[in-house]
Amino acid sequence: MALQWLILTYVVAAEAAVAILLTLPTPKLLRNRFASLVSLILQPALFIVPFAGFHLLDIYWKNEHRLMCTSEVCTAAERDRYEKSIYKAQRNVILCITSILLYWSISRICKYQKDVESMEEVEKRYKSQ
Repeated sequence: MALQWLILTYVVAAEAAVAILLTLPTPKLLRNRFASLVSLILQPALFIVPFAGFHLLDIYWKNEHRLMCTSEVCTAAERDRYEKSIYKAQRNVILCITSILLYWSISRICKYQKDVESMEEVEKRYKSQ
């Protein structure tokens, strides 16, 4: 079960690195080529959205069917285990939401970069006339 969260953590780290590289001030040629490379990778990387969405649903279902440990019958160890599972679920929700938001922001950055590039080409054509 922990392998899927490890994979999601690595994907979030990779998405964050790509987002940082896309937003760094670099020469125009390098930025355009990197944006086109990333936009080619975005289509197969779309798997992260249903993957994270499924995990969000799984966390919700587990939260709804979790045994509550709020009475005085629970021992300290049971209460600690319950709180630890709540903290892990909250961490995993943040991880899922972050992966979806980073994917969306990378796709928007690449789209805006392509739009800027096409507008620059149109401007060159009008200036050359």
